[in-house]
Amino acid sequence: MNMSPDYGGYADLPFVAEFYDPVYESLARRDVQFYVDCAKKAGGRVLELGCGTGRVLIPTARAGCHVTGLDISPFMLDKCRENLARQSEDVRARVKLVRADMTAFDTGERYALVTIPFRPFQHLITVAEQKACFACANRHLERGGRLILDVYHPYLPALIDTKYLMEMQVDPEIALADGRTLRRTTRIAAFHRGEQYNDVEIIHYVKYPDGRQERLVHAFKMRYFYRYEMEHLLALGGFKVAEFFGNFDRSPFSGESPEMIFVAEKV
Repeated sequence: MNMSPDYGGYADLPFVAEFYDPVYESLARRDVQFYVDCAKKAGGRVLELGCGTGRVLIPTARAGCHVTGLDISPFMLDKCRENLARQSEDVRARVKLVRADMTAFDTGERYALVTIPFRPFQHLITVAEQKACFACANRHLERGGRLILDVYHPYLPALIDTKYLMEMQVDPEIALADGRTLRRTTRIAAFHRGEQYNDVEIIHYVKYPDGRQERLVHAFKMRYFYRYEMEHLLALGGFKVAEFFGNFDRSPFSGESPEMIFVAEKV
């Protein structure tokens, strides 16, 4: 099955991988320890879909887990290999990297845990793509294995208010190691409420030491989901929801929760 999702430009734009680590190191997302703890508790091999530069994968391997990282982007995987090269030999030995489409893959192995951290699932726009991803994950899980993923809890004004069509700065300016500075803004380029996704742009303003400036646009589609829609998709994929959280501190889900974190068991 080859549905050719576009995966938000990650497979085509090298600058996205180049700036990924500096941006998310500065933002210090709280999801890494959550996923590391889940991997340790699983007690077996882990498969991470959309592993990117290794932001979650490498701490998981450092915690003693054997983990396979799968990603469609050659640029992200190259950056992950660079990051792995700075790790100890025993950490590197616990990691395997695979370039593949998360809707159609076969690693030839089975896992105690499959994870999809930090929203790559939301780059799957159609129901067919979403079902294919869950079917692949299910086939790769051992009996009693678990699938864990997070998607954001939709903030309703951002789905209808035209002010979000304007550029807004989302992060503090970042000083890069080579002397450049990076400033990012974001905007919604178009609402597609009938199809339940937005066209999103993240604009990178790069300033060089000599004063030269560059504007780089990362444009992508972002699907949004609601709680029971996700539960139904998981059920269609052969899973039942075992735990459900509203944030990475494992707090209960509420109307104000920023996240929807699903811990699902293979049926």
